[in-house]
Amino acid sequence: MTTALTRRSDRRISPVFVGILAVTAVTGWATWTGFAEQPGLAVFLFVTAAWIVSLCLHEYAHARTALHSGDISVGAKGYLTLNPLKYTHALLSIVLPVIFVIMGGIGLPGGAVFIERGRIRGRWRHSLISAAGPLTNVLFAVVCTAPFWLDALDGVPSDFRFALAFLALLQVTAAILNFLPVPGLDGYGVIEPWLSQKVRRQVEPFAPFGLLFVFALLWVPEVNGVFFDMIDAVLRGLGISDFDTYCGYDLFRFWRDSNELCSISG
Repeated sequence: MTTALTRRSDRRISPVFVGILAVTAVTGWATWTGFAEQPGLAVFLFVTAAWIVSLCLHEYAHARTALHSGDISVGAKGYLTLNPLKYTHALLSIVLPVIFVIMGGIGLPGGAVFIERGRIRGRWRHSLISAAGPLTNVLFAVVCTAPFWLDALDGVPSDFRFALAFLALLQVTAAILNFLPVPGLDGYGVIEPWLSQKVRRQVEPFAPFGLLFVFALLWVPEVNGVFFDMIDAVLRGLGISDFDTYCGYDLFRFWRDSNELCSISG
């Protein structure tokens, strides 16, 4: 019913998103075939474009779930077109997460779509809207890791395998970080409807700084070490080795000297 109240143009996939998909496909093909003169550049463009695609799908999942929960305003805001330029803050939603990937190989969450929560009734619906985004990252991670845990890597070029492993790492880190019960992140959004009004009012002033708090914590060597040990354990459980993710990140940073071990393994 709520879907019918949105115009068809509000749900038409944006040419911007189609363009990002095209870059993902072309650079993925170049990585697979070895067509690119600089394989590292192809891996960089492939992983970056695919990462932006996942960010768009993350925000789309929030918006689509909100639409079916009662917030029909998301269509008019352009959130259902998968256009990243329609988000509440394009810089936070796209540019900043890409910078985090380049700086530290971490899939930090970005900005968000604005949901009119007053239109939505029921705590479960509010929680589901918040959970929909990181669950999309979980699904993306499952797709990226499928060739590994299905033991279907025969014939897969090493550069593409490394790129896929690094992309999987980004999705796993994004899912875990997003589910943290920190104000401003989706994990807190999941539990917020179940908290008292008093607690919510006390926590609300800290919401704009939640992402910065997480980012600062990850710069602490001890916290960073524990966090990535957990990420590596999850990826190993999905069949991806530390070597695969290391070489993926090494190729991604094409402007640096590549590790010879990764080249030899290819």
